[in-house]
Amino acid sequence: MFEITHLSKHFGGLEILKDVSLQVSKGSISALIGPNGAGKTTVFNCITGLVKPNQGTITLEGRELIGLPSHQITRLGVARTFQNIRIFKEMNLLENVLVGMHSHLGYSTHDWILSSTSYQAQEQLARDKAYELLSLFQLQHQHDQTAQSLSYGEQRQLEFARALATQPQLLLLDEPVAGMNAAEKTLLMKEIELIRQQGVTVFLIEHDMRFVMELCDHITVLNFGQVIAQGEPEMIKNHPGVIEAYLGSVEEE
Repeated sequence: MFEITHLSKHFGGLEILKDVSLQVSKGSISALIGPNGAGKTTVFNCITGLVKPNQGTITLEGRELIGLPSHQITRLGVARTFQNIRIFKEMNLLENVLVGMHSHLGYSTHDWILSSTSYQAQEQLARDKAYELLSLFQLQHQHDQTAQSLSYGEQRQLEFARALATQPQLLLLDEPVAGMNAAEKTLLMKEIELIRQQGVTVFLIEHDMRFVMELCDHITVLNFGQVIAQGEPEMIKNHPGVIEAYLGSVEEE
């Protein structure tokens, strides 16, 4: 479904990504892991059009994404959350989710100005869908509260709901459990499985290895901008190169 081939990126003389290639299967939950500074977020930035790579290809269902603006990549079916939660804290929950639907609303500016029948019908459908997405995360009863009133875990769930409002085929999650307690992590794991059941493929960056190993079907490991291992969780967990990247090598005396 999704493929990165020979992706490289450098900023001046600093090479961040070196010939990175990976595939994500449709319907899977896959992870991109590695030590701090390995280049993981740069991969996500390249996928979503925030950064243009120096070479390589990124394709979704065979469609090249490199060179497209971020809003067009979103319309093609790629949604993303960020490591630092980015929601509109002064807006209520329903309004936050409605923002994610903007690129798929079909009425014109003329319809909006005149409040036409088409405009009113599409707005009502959007509100109904937004409420449905909030229900997916048990947030529907707080729909009229401002986002800043939510707990940290609930704000993260709201960000997921807004990402799903863009109708993605591929959902990119950048460190989704950062700052969460054990109970919130367990709940989020169930919710990501539920997102998969909605037909969305999930590709995530995460440092919590227990979370990754329990949730993901396939893992790619980056170190110093290069892929050092790919495979199922059990293989990755026992891979010598992965162990060395995280723990360092131990020389015998």
